[in-house]
Amino acid sequence: MAKEFTPKVVTANALIEGDVVYLTADDRWTRHLSEAEVLIDEADADYRLLQAQARAGEIVGAYLADMRRGPNGPEPTHFREEFRRTGPSNLFHGKQSEGQSRA
Repeated sequence: MAKEFTPKVVTANALIEGDVVYLTADDRWTRHLSEAEVLIDEADADYRLLQAQARAGEIVGAYLADMRRGPNGPEPTHFREEFRRTGPSNLFHGKQSEGQSRA
């Protein structure tokens, strides 16, 4: 029996900055998972991934990431995606530097 398709988002890394980005329904790249397009049909997901991969001047490493619907938008089902969306693990870099003071 075939595995049931789970909701997904298209994710990649921004080519210049390296930030994690997600594809939105209106074909923008966003750094906010809550804005990502949730794909619930396998054929649509495959098509959106192909479209994303064609944008090599903007992103690198596009793939489909498993998600579940949450109260504030998509939520990762795997720790790897949770780790990617929170930014680097060292302080004062990327998303973790927001709201931090360097005293």
